[in-house]
Amino acid sequence: MTRQDAIALITRYYAAFNAGDPAGMLDCVAEDVEHRVNEGGIRHGRPKFAEFCAHMGVSYREELCDLVIFADDTGRRGAAEFVVHGTYLQTDPGLPPANGQTYVLPAGGFFDLRDGKIARVTTFYNLNDWIAQVKSWG
Repeated sequence: MTRQDAIALITRYYAAFNAGDPAGMLDCVAEDVEHRVNEGGIRHGRPKFAEFCAHMGVSYREELCDLVIFADDTGRRGAAEFVVHGTYLQTDPGLPPANGQTYVLPAGGFFDLRDGKIARVTTFYNLNDWIAQVKSWG
């Protein structure tokens, strides 16, 4: 992949996210994708990633804004920085109760790319900031 190919792939991935299109996101990831979630476990494989996408679609409605995407010269590594504008729809186990709270949260993602697909995605955000926002809402 070239740098431009990498940027196009990551752009397509996040466009599918913003469109609420988990199938579009899944189309961007490798069968053996490694999904590393901020302060969470590692999901291995497309089926586990699909479960995560389905869960997110029920518990949260999010749009990523101010998206900036980077890639290295080889097209094998990429990163993105963005701001999450979201609504907490349904209580996620272990987190504060949901009642439609909104939040704005800086975040980022890091990628390994292979054969035109995302082989690893690692997401980072400040969980304590998110918790403070949803607890203080209302």
